Amino acid sequence: MYAYDTFDQTFVDQRAAEFRDQINRRLSGALSEDEFKPLRLQNGLYLQLHAYMLRVAIPYGVLNARQLQMLGDLADRYDKGYGHFTTRQNIQYNWTKLSDVADMIDALASVQMHAIQTSGNCIRNVTTDAYAGVAGDEWLDPRPTAELLRQWSSLHPEFAFLPRKFKIAVLGAAQDRAAMKFHDIGLWAKLDDAGQPIYDIWVGGGQGRTPRVARLFQKAVPLADLLPTLDAMLRVYNLAGRRDNKYKARIKILIDEMGLEPYRAAVAEELGQIDRSVFAPALGEYRRIAAQFETAQRPALQGQKLPQGSPAFQAWLQQNGMAHKVPGYAAIAISLKAKGAIPGDASGAQMRAVAALAERYSASELRVSHRQNLVLPWVKLNDLEELYHALLEQDLAEANIGLASDIIACPGLDYCALATARSIPVAQALSHRLRERERLQGPLDLSLNISGCINACGHHHAANIGILGLNRTETETYQISLGGRADEDAKVGDILGPGFSQDQVPEVIETLIDTWQALRADGEDFATTYARVGKQPFKEAVYV
Repeated sequence: MYAYDTFDQTFVDQRAAEFRDQINRRLSGALSEDEFKPLRLQNGLYLQLHAYMLRVAIPYGVLNARQLQMLGDLADRYDKGYGHFTTRQNIQYNWTKLSDVADMIDALASVQMHAIQTSGNCIRNVTTDAYAGVAGDEWLDPRPTAELLRQWSSLHPEFAFLPRKFKIAVLGAAQDRAAMKFHDIGLWAKLDDAGQPIYDIWVGGGQGRTPRVARLFQKAVPLADLLPTLDAMLRVYNLAGRRDNKYKARIKILIDEMGLEPYRAAVAEELGQIDRSVFAPALGEYRRIAAQFETAQRPALQGQKLPQGSPAFQAWLQQNGMAHKVPGYAAIAISLKAKGAIPGDASGAQMRAVAALAERYSASELRVSHRQNLVLPWVKLNDLEELYHALLEQDLAEANIGLASDIIACPGLDYCALATARSIPVAQALSHRLRERERLQGPLDLSLNISGCINACGHHHAANIGILGLNRTETETYQISLGGRADEDAKVGDILGPGFSQDQVPEVIETLIDTWQALRADGEDFATTYARVGKQPFKEAVYV
């Protein structure tokens, strides 16, 4: 993985010292909350319903064991004993005190971490496939590109105050495991005939009030042209994007109103005015970054065999394991969606335990997935059964990755100042029902996501079954959508009809699953069945 050089560390240390001064001025009263707000947002600090929330950057979801151990320590020392992993591969602490934040930032800097640009109208954390560098279907490791973009976008003088927040995802494999087409810009990295990186650029994806699947902007952009092209795309958006209405300020709205072809033309004109010599060092920097990731790759191992183990072990390996591109290894996902758990939450003790397991079994490397789980990317086949039993001891061996009970959920009205309904209790109730159903019937191959408001932080639009919490006449109600998907065939789900009360939701979801199972053909997944039969049979089943 990428390690800070002197420049990176100095940059983070200086920002930490600067933010400490700003916090001290707020605590002393020299800054009002209104004056402090734009400063704290540039450092990942939100003011939520009950306390300040600090969101820590985990660039493209990659962590080492020492960093995860620190995150666990911060949870115990400065929060209520846990942290929440998010769909942007970050972690946030929901109960921080302002007087502690500077110390938290210093502790993060000591392990090459920070909270810069995890909030505000800037380019946010660049995300990617949690299996980057190890997936068997990968053409090109996307992490060097993601790191290059992190360096390009950090404190970019033109893009610190965009019309709205801006999200980029990078893929390098045949399968989309990062919801790339639901981002403002998505990059699909491939190799040309000479073995050099090229990028299909997608633009205008997103969720929220006006969900959109990204559209193809340009195919096969060479690495040398990538940063100039992105710079031009962001410049046009920065100048032409709406600032009069935050709900219409994302680039997807600009593409809708301007049209894709006129936007392409404006970007081409801007690109013609860019001094490309500014970007000349990028190729050398990419090679330097890529060399660090290549050095961290493990050699193929001989004599490694998949253990037979118990039926429970086999079920866990089947569901949570992934075929590896390097012989002798497997990538293992650790579910943070145990029966009744809060999706994405991990205690300080769990984080330290997983850090120790990563150090022992996965070359000290971990990943955070956009589905709010953790991944150990370098597990030797001979170690799999031992790892399984170690996870069992920590209550972290839930075998449900990719199943209905692997629910994505935002914090909702329990924490978020923007939320209109609660997400967590709905997710917990569904978790109990779905895990029991999976135990009795076997795997339920569908995605189920929950958002506590229209901002869609729980990715409900992109789920086979999406749940959106709303406030109707001071009553929480839950709207269902069907048929969404976040893979390479991305689609926004269709609203089923009027919403349901919180108590009704579990039974409604069970009825929808019953209907799918009655209609499915030849082992179809939910999205395939829904695309074939449409909304009507599901609507008839729940609105009796």
